[in-house]
Amino acid sequence: MTYDSLIPVIRRLAIEAGEKIMEIYNSDDFDVKVKSDDSPVTAADEAADALISAGLRAAFPDMMLVTEEQAESHKAKGDTFLIVDPLDGTKEFINRRGDFTVNIALVEAGVPTRGVVYAPARERMFFTLADGSSVEEAGPFDAAAMGATSPIRVADSDNAALMVVASKSHRDQATDDYIGKYNVKDSKSAGSSLKFCLVATGEADIYPRVGRTMEWDTAAGHAVLLGAGGQVVRFDDHTPLKYGKEGFANPFFIAFAPAVELKEA
Repeated sequence: MTYDSLIPVIRRLAIEAGEKIMEIYNSDDFDVKVKSDDSPVTAADEAADALISAGLRAAFPDMMLVTEEQAESHKAKGDTFLIVDPLDGTKEFINRRGDFTVNIALVEAGVPTRGVVYAPARERMFFTLADGSSVEEAGPFDAAAMGATSPIRVADSDNAALMVVASKSHRDQATDDYIGKYNVKDSKSAGSSLKFCLVATGEADIYPRVGRTMEWDTAAGHAVLLGAGGQVVRFDDHTPLKYGKEGFANPFFIAFAPAVELKEA
């Protein structure tokens, strides 16, 4: 596998999965089940997972694959692998709020180096190019041919007037307490991995996450942010957030533009 061969595949699969998701999203009704960890899952999660998994295994049969919806894959061991969240923001999907994303990433030596984040209801798509830089593609999105892209870059943040983005479904007092340490011009809420992308485009300066996430929730957005010049660090000691951890659970973290002067937890 090369980066040149990877990027068209993950971009295409994200768009095709997005089409499946939107068919179900726009239907009159869909069933919601509850997984063993009490998180919701829908037919859209399952259909997108099946499509992406089959596509990745066909294109890259020798690459380890970890995906949220296949528990067997969570037993995989290694620090280099493909990782998928076929529908991040299931609660946003169920409540028809639109802030859900398709996420596919490559992790190498514990670092997400390439990835795609597609928000079909928002008609926004962000991904890394083969050279590692990040772009946003303008719609309409054609799975067979890449459209016009624009390079994205983090903001040159003003620490006297920061824009903060935080979770729409999981914001709590601990998050608000941490945000209160900064000089905040304004804040916005967003669902799913879109928060990473808003930092990557300079629409926000910092995204603190004081709550549970898994590596499949964050890897693709993390890759896009790295490609736009941003960083993601652990909340407790500000060391880089690593991947391939036992059980694939993340610690709390902060995603930010490097000009932001980070505060201690």
